[in-house]
Amino acid sequence: MDRHIDLKRLQTFVTVSEQGTVSKAALLLHITQPALSRQLHELQDELGIKLFERVGRRLLLTGEGDQFLTDCRSLLGHAASIRERAQSLRVGDTGVLKVAATPQMIENIFPSFLRRFAALYPRVQMRPVEAHAIDHTAMLERGDVHLAIAARVNDQRFGAYLLPPLQVLAVRHSSLGFSRAKDIDVRRLENGPLLLVNSAFATRKVFDAACRLEHLEPNVFIESGATPTLIALAEAGHGIAIVPSTVRIDRRKLRAARISCRNKPLKVETAVILGKTASASALCC
Repeated sequence: MDRHIDLKRLQTFVTVSEQGTVSKAALLLHITQPALSRQLHELQDELGIKLFERVGRRLLLTGEGDQFLTDCRSLLGHAASIRERAQSLRVGDTGVLKVAATPQMIENIFPSFLRRFAALYPRVQMRPVEAHAIDHTAMLERGDVHLAIAARVNDQRFGAYLLPPLQVLAVRHSSLGFSRAKDIDVRRLENGPLLLVNSAFATRKVFDAACRLEHLEPNVFIESGATPTLIALAEAGHGIAIVPSTVRIDRRKLRAARISCRNKPLKVETAVILGKTASASALCC
């Protein structure tokens, strides 16, 4: 014997209790009277109790039916809450959203971005997960994170939402004598000394590729995974920092220029990469 209780039958029972007649309840529920009566009979048979007494044309609750009505309303209320919760999860406007990003992206972009996101989706908790870009696809594949903000990858396993590209900047102290031009050719940087981000950065890979193309052997003073360190050294006049355009440069003594190679700016195509469990609506911000 099937022991589960059909929520549709419970809703029918509650509606009949509230309307008092089968005809009114059937009209409200948009079903035929015979179908409604059959649901009531099946429910009573399943429960083994009598729910209604007929008085004239009306149906009145028995003592057992009156007690059962309270339980039904409570159960249906919980079911409605569960449906609403499931719908919210489906459209992505509640819960926890784990986003992988590099330490530099978290430092320079996330403080203001998190405030904007919280204002748009107050019921979603965005949780940044610090990780090097080289690890992002593996984290998405395992389901450790829902999204990753990284260099664009051609991987059919994941969806992507394109972002503005990152520029590769040369940041130097104003005393070094470079002009105020917005762009600087990579060949002018060969003698350095250069303050480079390490090989985990996509911008470093692009810069190295440009140097190989021009057969340059740059004079490297230091490599670091911490862009604030490179900016501090540049501000002190120890060299030219080669950093991504996400880095904040608000010191008056520093100047920044986009690096170009053969009249084309060096850039990194970036994207929000969607994992298997990510919702597209998470990108609406």
